[in-house]
Amino acid sequence: MEFTEAYKQTGPCCFSPNSRYVAVANDYRLVIRDTFSFQVVQLFSCLDKISYIEWALDSEYILCGLYKKPMIQAWSLTQPEWTCKIDEGPAGISYARWSPDSRHILTTSEFQLRLTVWSLLNTACVHVQWPKHGSKGVSFNQDGKFAAICTRRDCKDYVNLLSCQSWEIMGSFAVDTLDLADLEWSPDDSSIVVWDSPLEYKVLIYSPDGRCLFKYQAYECGLGVKTVSWSPCGQFLAIGSYDQMLRVLNHLTWKTFAEFLHLSTVRAPCSAAIFKEIDEPLQLDMSELSLDENFMPSNYDASEGYISVRYEVMELPVAFPFQKPPADKPNPKQGVGLLAWSKDSQYICTRNDSMPTALWIWDMCRLEVAAILVQKEPIRAAVWDPTCTRLLLCTGSSHLYMWTPSGAFCVCNPLPGFSISDLKWNIDGSCLLLKDKDAFCCATVPSLPESSDYSSDD
Repeated sequence: MEFTEAYKQTGPCCFSPNSRYVAVANDYRLVIRDTFSFQVVQLFSCLDKISYIEWALDSEYILCGLYKKPMIQAWSLTQPEWTCKIDEGPAGISYARWSPDSRHILTTSEFQLRLTVWSLLNTACVHVQWPKHGSKGVSFNQDGKFAAICTRRDCKDYVNLLSCQSWEIMGSFAVDTLDLADLEWSPDDSSIVVWDSPLEYKVLIYSPDGRCLFKYQAYECGLGVKTVSWSPCGQFLAIGSYDQMLRVLNHLTWKTFAEFLHLSTVRAPCSAAIFKEIDEPLQLDMSELSLDENFMPSNYDASEGYISVRYEVMELPVAFPFQKPPADKPNPKQGVGLLAWSKDSQYICTRNDSMPTALWIWDMCRLEVAAILVQKEPIRAAVWDPTCTRLLLCTGSSHLYMWTPSGAFCVCNPLPGFSISDLKWNIDGSCLLLKDKDAFCCATVPSLPESSDYSSDD
């Protein structure tokens, strides 16, 4: 892997959908860099500090959320002189997003009073009253023709279907939830999944015309659903719960065909490979060298020498560090808080928040755990390669961790003082964006060889 130099950032960073640019928030400035040369191609000045950025799907426009103001500013890469400013006045703005046609912006006001659709073509706007959430509760189908928007009125939750051409309400139906948490279209657009708040375990599958296809409730009298995700193929629906279990439903009968439990101790028989991150100090004699402090790498320890890490395959049984959440505090750190599918829908990775240093990788063909990665620090983020079966994760250290079906290995970031707290792929899987607290860099990731013969020593 090859790394760029570090660049300053004070907020969100993201690749454009066409992978040509990377947008970076630097206080009130929006910096657009070319992903090949990393030269600045555009620089826009906003009216306040940037809290949020989002690219339009055609990569021609980009919006900036100035939530402290509160207002939205949008910019055009092809017409730098073109500007757009959206201000809801006293209603405020809590969130903004692009429509699939890249020519409309949807904003949600403070206190969820209304959702407004703003047109960049004719300055027209359409209002939807009483949206349920600010940043959640809106989902577009795959071809971008319809939007499903959650609303609440008369103490009941509803799903409104809007046409993304005329923005007229095409239909509305009530859903059987006490406090709707979120919804999402299926990848084949045949159904919409709706789930309740953690206080009520309830997952509902609706057809676009409002018919309830299935109601799923794994248990009662306990904290319920924490994460929900469709597989890319649309055949599976994964549900992560506060009871530390992952359940997978099939799209034909909507019945549960797999249940995976995150055990605190894994014993034989188990065919999974368990990789544990360990230190590997390299004893280098630097006593006679005079080096500037800025030259020393971020993972240098003067008492032990240069510290490298690698994975070691553990023998069973293996016990994982377990954190019992306090019973007197809300939002306990337990249950499946991270859930992500591989591109081919064969693997799914999960993190049980009670065991934040362990990442579980499940094989959906064999219906068993394929591998477990045990880190020294809690896992911050884990993302799948959008082009192949490769998983990358970070823990806030200077290292990057990678898994493929052939094995796992560690990569050291050579930038001094750079701790990787978040990471994102571009759409073609050729480049990776790594974020530190106040800096970012990018790394070019080589394509996997057909044999995928990696080892922990690479």
